[in-house]
Amino acid sequence: MPEMPENINPNQFEPFTSNPLEPDDAYGDPREVGILAGQLRYVSEVDETGLGAVDAISDSSAPVSVWRQAWRSLRVRPLFWIAFAIIILMVTMAAVPWLFTSQDPAFCDLGNSQKPPSGGHVFGFDRQGCDVYARVIYGARASLLVGLIATTLSVLVGATIGALAGYLGGWLDAILSRITDIFFALPFVLAAIVAMQMFKEHRDVFLLSAVLAAFGWTQIARITRGAVMSLKNEEYVTASIALGRSKGATLLKHIIPNALAPVIVYATVSLGAFIVSEATLSFMGIGLPPTVVSWGGDIARAQSSLRTNPTLLFYPATALALTVLAFTMMGDVVRDALNPKSNKR
Repeated sequence: MPEMPENINPNQFEPFTSNPLEPDDAYGDPREVGILAGQLRYVSEVDETGLGAVDAISDSSAPVSVWRQAWRSLRVRPLFWIAFAIIILMVTMAAVPWLFTSQDPAFCDLGNSQKPPSGGHVFGFDRQGCDVYARVIYGARASLLVGLIATTLSVLVGATIGALAGYLGGWLDAILSRITDIFFALPFVLAAIVAMQMFKEHRDVFLLSAVLAAFGWTQIARITRGAVMSLKNEEYVTASIALGRSKGATLLKHIIPNALAPVIVYATVSLGAFIVSEATLSFMGIGLPPTVVSWGGDIARAQSSLRTNPTLLFYPATALALTVLAFTMMGDVVRDALNPKSNKR
């Protein structure tokens, strides 16, 4: 007789003592079910939960929304709090930089050129005699502002085009999809360089943000289109139309709110990508003008002192890397929280 597996409790078995030639009340004819005298038969555990305990459970509680479930998942993730702390720090630096330093980032004295750190100047001075710490603090404003404006514009344009294409379909979907494919085929950085060269006399934060958004909305449009197409045939959408609600109202009230999850995830990651794009263009001298303090501009200024004083490059580059890393980590944890397959019930 084969040995009993280790994960089975022998107390749950009892010997089968019926005559193998006589039918058993519970199992029928033993010759048909293959049970012989002396063999063990499984006896399941008795469920101690009575019907009264089951009926006592209240089913009138309000359903938990997707966003509340996402918050429950986010608040127990250490990675979320680390990313959140870095983002809050950078946003505070951009909003109220005078709380972190009293130095003027635009004030430069060649007599202080490349002097080491001293009292009140914790990062020292750059080649032009500007306070490096003050420029790192004030540089957060331009970089974050460009990322925020570009992300907002790209979400508005991309989500609108994607929602209309996915919901209405037909010839409108074909036209909008081909327009999206044309913009998607353009090299992002190269297109931004050409556009910025056309307006190089009027470069500022808003122009750079508009240029980045003009070539960065395509992926959001594709994500929104796919999400809307997967939702437009749901029962609640059919019920909304059956109750007399127009297609536009159904799209705004029912479909778009339920399709926002992947858009928010991608927008969070895109914000960091737009900050990197701003730094890249400013490093090449075609982004923000030198009069605007930004991390990309300071990285470009520090390349001439890379061999003699590499710390001038290290400070703005570290601030840029931490900010982009924080938004990337935030996008990852938000994606996991909004993904139903990753939620452990």
